[in-house]
Order: sequence, then structure tokens, then C-alpha cells
Amino acid sequence: MWNIETARKSEIKKRIIHRLRILEGQVRGLQKMVAKEEYCIDILQQSGAVKKALSGIEDLILENHLSTHVIEQVRTGRESKATKEILEIYKLSKRK
Repeated sequence: MWNIETARKSEIKKRIIHRLRILEGQVRGLQKMVAKEEYCIDILQQSGAVKKALSGIEDLILENHLSTHVIEQVRTGRESKATKEILEIYKLSKRK
């Protein structure tokens, strides 16, 4: 059955895959920079861009999880599971 939630999930998935492909290219570029022994500061800047891109992907995955799985858990009376998962993600994010 097609609904807004399905369309939203599909759109987020497309965005995640697109960003992963970009990230893949950035990592390959970083690998080439190291192999060519490019200037360390340039490598560190590229590494920072890779981290930022990965963080953006994580944000999309979290958005998807909250807008689909967590909402479903709450709707079906599994609030404690939803709360536990949200706290787990929060704790992981503090480690960054």
C-alpha cells in the first residue's frame, strides 16, 4: 500500500544512497591524497569533509528511524523500546 510514510521513507533512502556515493568518492580522493603524499593540512581538510558527510548520512538515517520505527513503536504500545533506542542514540552522539 502506498502512503505518505512509504513515499517519505523512499525519498530518505534515495538521499542516503546518493550521499553514500558522494562519500565513497571523497574517501577515494582521500586515499589518493595519502598515496601521493600530499600536504598534510590538505589531507586533514579532506578528512574533515568526509566526517561531515558521514555525519549528514547518520542524521538522515536517524530521521528515518524516528519518523518510521519509533512512531510505530509508540503507536503499538512499545514506548519503552522507543525510549531506550532514543537514549542509546543520544549517548552515541555524545561520544563524537
